[in-house]
Amino acid sequence: MREAYHEELTAISNGLVGMARKVASAMEQATVALLEADLRLASAVIDDDRTVDRLHRELEDRAIALLARQQPVATELRIVVTALRISAEVERSGDLARHIAELARMRHPARAVPADLQDTVGSMGELARRLMLQAADVIASRNVEDALMLEQADQQMNELHRTVFEQLRETNWQHGIETAVDVALAARYCERYADHATSLADRVVYLVTGQHIDQPSHMLALAE
Repeated sequence: MREAYHEELTAISNGLVGMARKVASAMEQATVALLEADLRLASAVIDDDRTVDRLHRELEDRAIALLARQQPVATELRIVVTALRISAEVERSGDLARHIAELARMRHPARAVPADLQDTVGSMGELARRLMLQAADVIASRNVEDALMLEQADQQMNELHRTVFEQLRETNWQHGIETAVDVALAARYCERYADHATSLADRVVYLVTGQHIDQPSHMLALAE
């Protein structure tokens, strides 16, 4: 009975990893669609978000069923509760990738991002994808040190986000209000996506240690 229980816990964890990797792929495709005005790719990301929603519901149902059947305590309870929270974070990340794809579709056949901001927005999309893949690896490995590194990597996204808004505030902006809004939204979606990825790292730290990244006692314990 316990063996089947632990197999179910493993299956839930593997499902979370697969879901996170799928959402990372969605961000990659959405970024390409946005920068290249690729309508086919944008539509594919939007349609595939339904799959992410379905996976989220299935994982949630499995975790709740496990809680009801096994009534776990201590570490096992933390695993199931954390899995529910991780699944919700990943699902929201998928929504943000979909929002970027929707921007691309809305402006097609024009490109939503002007040439002088393509590199910066492209870097944001690539970094967001990479952070989510790293989060998937952390979920699989439950490595606290890797989780903390992911938290630190989010600072690069914040710097890129500031760079975009500095360009939008320049007095010689020539692309109009509509384009400024599109770029601001795309940058915000990438930044929020990265926040979710780093939040996943915090969830894993909590899963392993019972404490969160921003708790001083936890940081002292790691340093010892």
